[in-house]
Amino acid sequence: MAAILARKLGMTQVFGQDGAVARVTVLAAGPCHVTAVRTAERDGYEAVQLAFGATKEKALNKPELGHLAKADAPPMRHLVEFRGEGRRLTLGAIVDVSVFESGQRVKVSGVSKGKGFQGTIKRHRFSRGPAGHGSHNVRAPGSIGASATPSRVFKGIRGPGQMGNKRVTQRGLEVVEVRAAENLLFVRGSVPGPRNGYVEVRSDG
Repeated sequence: MAAILARKLGMTQVFGQDGAVARVTVLAAGPCHVTAVRTAERDGYEAVQLAFGATKEKALNKPELGHLAKADAPPMRHLVEFRGEGRRLTLGAIVDVSVFESGQRVKVSGVSKGKGFQGTIKRHRFSRGPAGHGSHNVRAPGSIGASATPSRVFKGIRGPGQMGNKRVTQRGLEVVEVRAAENLLFVRGSVPGPRNGYVEVRSDG
């Protein structure tokens, strides 16, 4: 299993040797410092903690700086644990995009774009009501429960509310190209999150 932290730069297109065009998302992936290794004997599970995103020293407190210093890592903004990686890596090692290869399937996790408070048409793709002849139900959701039975609204009824700004995992994405010298990863299709947002890339399967 390969894993790395990355920053989403945006989308573009690349052309293959056969002339076929591929719409890809460009990720600035790594290099990531291994700042902790979890073992089943000591921690009860196996995982590796990666650090990514250089920041100023004054942005971190003393415990955070001390934790990074144990791995000889510079001040980093993001620390994420990846399960199932503890046996292959050691404290202080560096992970880069060379752990991936073209044609490999990956899954990308990130926080989706926040859309704010939205109604049911945008949030759940409800159909609107008639717009003419004195209709008062153009974009309203309509009835959400009966009055006599069951005399309440069931949990989980789709309604208006906060849209987006949630953790999303996109699976089955293909690595189109790996540029190790530039620390760039080209993934076919779109990935969750806004531009310059941070994502987690893992091998899928």
